[in-house]
Amino acid sequence: MRTAADGISEEELSRDMRFLRKLWDNIGKTATESPAPTLVYSDLPLVLRVLRDMVGEKISRVQIDSRETAVKVIEFSQKYIPDLADVIEHYPGERPIFDLHGIEEEILKALQRKVPLKSGGYLIIDQTEAMTTIDVNTGGFVGSRNLEETIFRTNLEAAQTIARQLRLRNLGGIIIIDFIDMLQHDHRQQVLKLLEKSLERDYAKTYVCDVSPLGLVEMTRKRTRESLEHILCEPCPCCGGNGFVKTAETVCYEIFREILRAVRQFDARELLVLASQEVVDLLLDEESDSLAELQQFVGIPIRLQVESLYTQEHFDVVLL
Repeated sequence: MRTAADGISEEELSRDMRFLRKLWDNIGKTATESPAPTLVYSDLPLVLRVLRDMVGEKISRVQIDSRETAVKVIEFSQKYIPDLADVIEHYPGERPIFDLHGIEEEILKALQRKVPLKSGGYLIIDQTEAMTTIDVNTGGFVGSRNLEETIFRTNLEAAQTIARQLRLRNLGGIIIIDFIDMLQHDHRQQVLKLLEKSLERDYAKTYVCDVSPLGLVEMTRKRTRESLEHILCEPCPCCGGNGFVKTAETVCYEIFREILRAVRQFDARELLVLASQEVVDLLLDEESDSLAELQQFVGIPIRLQVESLYTQEHFDVVLL
């Protein structure tokens, strides 16, 4: 047994054992009956790994829009997981299956920092290298009774939504949840219990600590693979993954300092500044007086040229 078996029911262990036994028998049969060299086993493709790892008795239907893939999945299921063969079906419709079930929209929602709650509150989810932080806010939810009741109801809804978002985004490692501060100890315990209950459906192992003195809930979730954000996205070429870019005003003053450095190091009859449209517009408008003073100070003409391929932070000062 491996540590991953801790807390797993006998039924799940038995199902996993039956699958592995059938797989091993098939490997042995292939190895003895096939001429060398022959590949006797390789890791399963994605669609079969999903079927093996995530499909259980609670799944009522599996739809596949590729006929060839559906045939392979049904054959695999009949051979190794016969209990699931009846819930797998081919989707023959003309409408794309992602559009039919709103998958594209759900993927976009799962990549956003802000997650709205039905009550009017919202979550802010920030993923970093060290940990993931989740902040709960009431937003426009004012409730029907008093402030404490509003906070309590928002935190209850947030607990259920957080459990779903962790599975949906596949967030792992250390997770810090900042629920809205609750004055009553009973309310805090109810929110914590609901969070733990909502996490029971998670196939990844989780561990939840008590509320800290700062009012934070610390928990861990086993990393099974890369998060949804890391799989579908890459760092922004403009900000390098920071989430922010310098303002056009900041870039203008960087250009002014670069002009001073260039004039002091080299002799030039004229300077050409290459920058984005936003930066050039600012230099010709709000910063035009500063640019004129600088031009008078260095004693040579300064020309501006828009480069459409430049990002807002990118610029060059060329000596002519």
